[in-house]
Amino acid sequence: MPRKARDERLDTRTARLKLEPRREPYWRNIQEGRAIGYRRIAGRAGTWIARHYDPAREQSRLFKALGTADDMLDADGISTLTFPQAQDKAAAWFVEVGRQGGRVAAPITVAMAIADYLEDYRARGGKGAAGVQQTAETHILPKLGDKLVADLSPGTLRAWHRSLAVAAPRVRSKPGMVATRKVDASDAEATRARRSTANRILTVLKAALNLAYRDGRAPNPDAWHRITPFRNVEAPRIRFLTDAEAVRLINAAEPSFRPLIVAALLTGARYGELTRMRAADFNPDAGTVHVRVTKTGKARHIMLTDEGVQFFRQQAAGKSVVSLLFRRADGEEWAKSDQHRPMRMSCQRAAISPPVGFHILRHTHASRLAMAGVPLSVIAAQLGNGETICAKHYAHLSPGYVADSIRAAFRPLGVVGESNVIPMTG
Repeated sequence: MPRKARDERLDTRTARLKLEPRREPYWRNIQEGRAIGYRRIAGRAGTWIARHYDPAREQSRLFKALGTADDMLDADGISTLTFPQAQDKAAAWFVEVGRQGGRVAAPITVAMAIADYLEDYRARGGKGAAGVQQTAETHILPKLGDKLVADLSPGTLRAWHRSLAVAAPRVRSKPGMVATRKVDASDAEATRARRSTANRILTVLKAALNLAYRDGRAPNPDAWHRITPFRNVEAPRIRFLTDAEAVRLINAAEPSFRPLIVAALLTGARYGELTRMRAADFNPDAGTVHVRVTKTGKARHIMLTDEGVQFFRQQAAGKSVVSLLFRRADGEEWAKSDQHRPMRMSCQRAAISPPVGFHILRHTHASRLAMAGVPLSVIAAQLGNGETICAKHYAHLSPGYVADSIRAAFRPLGVVGESNVIPMTG
C-alpha cells in the first residue's frame, strides 16, 4: 500500500478549521500531475477535490469531487472522509483516468449539465420537462451555456440572476418571433413578479449544477451555493372571479368551451387535468371525479357538490367509459394551448378586465372555499397542492379563525367615546 501524503494544514480537522475560508482549494501534490485539494467553506464542513493534470491532452485539467471532509461529523469512508481516505478515493480515480485515456470527469459546460439534468428529469418521470427545457433555452443557455461549470464564479452567476429580475417579460408571439412587455419600474407588483421568475429560473440552473456535482463532473458547488434567491417575492396577489363575474364568463363563452369553464369552477382542476378526464373518472355514487394524471404525479379524487354531481352526470350521459368528457366543437381533443383564445374572447364579451387566464378559475374555486371557512388542509387535498402553497395563496381569505380569535381575545380599551355623528353613505 502506498504511503499517504502528509500535510500539517490538512491532516486534522483542528488544523483545517484554522484555515481561511476561500473558493480556491488548499492543494497538496500527491505526485506529478496529481493533487488533492481541500476547499474551506465558512460555517460548513469543507470538501475534498482531486485534480489530474496532463499537458499533452487538449483538456489538460480534470477535477473530481471526492466527498465532504470530516470537519463536523466523524468519517464514514463513503461521503464523509478523512484526509487519508480522500487520498485513497483520489488514487482510485487517477487510475480510472489513466485507464480511460483521460475521458473520465472531463470538464463540462453549463449546456452539457442542463442536457444531463433534462435526461435525468425525464427518467425520474418529471411532468414538466418541456417547461424546464424552455426555461433553460430562453434564460440560461444564451448567457451561460458555453461556460465551463468549473469556471463559474459567484460574481458571474449573481449578475446573471439580477439581470433576469429587470428583463422585460416575454409574451406570446408568432412562431419564430420574440415579443416582450414593457414593465414600469415603479410598479411594486411587477418588480415582485420579475424577481419571483428569476428565482424559479435560478432553481433550474442550481438543480442541473448540483446533479453535475453529485456525478463528479463539477469540482465543487461553492459558486452557485453562494447565490441566494430574492426574498419575500413568492406571495403574489391572487386574482379570483366574483360570483357575478363567473356567471358572466360562463354565459359569454362559446358552447363547446363553456363546459370546461364550469368544470374548472366546480372542481379547481387544471386545464390539462380536465381535458384528459374520461367518463369512467366520474363516480356519481361517491360524488367524486378522479384525476389520474396530475402535475405532481399523484392521482387524487376531487369532491363534488350536488351542483357538481349534476353537471358531471350531464357531461357523462350517453358516453362510453373511455370517452373524454370534454371535446372541442369539431369533436377533436382539446390540445395544450387551445384554451387561450376562447378564454380571452370570453373575458372580452363578459367585460372582465383585465382578462384572466384559465388558471384563475382554479384560484376562484379555492378562494371560494377559503372564504367559506374551509380548512386549508381540505383545500390542499382538493387541489392536489401542498398545504404550505395553499396557505401562501389563500390563508388571508379565511375570515373565521383569525378574526374570531382576535375579537374574542382583545377586550375593549374604553378609549373610543360615543358619538351621535352618523356617516353618510352612497
